[in-house]
Amino acid sequence: MATSPPQQVDYHSLPPPVAEEPESLLSSLVFDLSQHVQMAMENMLKMINEIDQNSLGIMEEVEKCKESALERKKSLEEEKEKFQKAAYTVLDMLNSRE
Repeated sequence: MATSPPQQVDYHSLPPPVAEEPESLLSSLVFDLSQHVQMAMENMLKMINEIDQNSLGIMEEVEKCKESALERKKSLEEEKEKFQKAAYTVLDMLNSRE
């Protein structure tokens, strides 16, 4: 297989690259960046709203659990008092027999 010699490129004969004005390039870059920032902020706002909704639901559940726990505590304390009264009654009966 014969290899062909590398071709010579005359860079002086090529047209110069299209150069945009620096202000235009900078303006375009800033615009693109602002678009990305705006999209990111919109996404963050959506997430914040979702978090707020979820946290509200969680707080409601926590309140329900607190109320339920307080009711259960009250019920257990009432039962405890009944058993204590019954135990004292039995002790009094045993002591009066002697």
